Amino acid sequence: MSRVPRSFRLLEELEKGEKGMGPESCSYGLAHSDDITMTHWNGTILGPPHSNHENRIYSVAIECGEAYPDQPPKIRFLSKVNLPCVDQNTGEVKKEQFSTLRDWKRSYTMETLLLDLRKEMALPSNKKLPQPAEGTTF
Repeated sequence: MSRVPRSFRLLEELEKGEKGMGPESCSYGLAHSDDITMTHWNGTILGPPHSNHENRIYSVAIECGEAYPDQPPKIRFLSKVNLPCVDQNTGEVKKEQFSTLRDWKRSYTMETLLLDLRKEMALPSNKKLPQPAEGTTF
């Protein structure tokens, strides 16, 4: 089976993200429309219901390096959030503490990453964690 090149894969993800063909609970797109390498992306996650994240919109920055999708992207929260897998000084999602990054598979996408972060927010151990004031950023 042949491997889809990085640029084709990212074009597929861009098209899906721009057309809103994914779930309503997250979105993503290029940070700069002139980024021909498709490296820098913005994403949003709607906080899961029945949690301290409910009715919040979290912004993230995603960096798809040269080895993406073979290697996971770097992801950093721009909106302050209190989660064990997020560095409280930088907003970076810690690879070793977030299974989707730690156990990355080539079949995963940015959408997978955003949805799994939302699931992380909804875990019983995380959904009632006190959160920073809404609108604060790293």
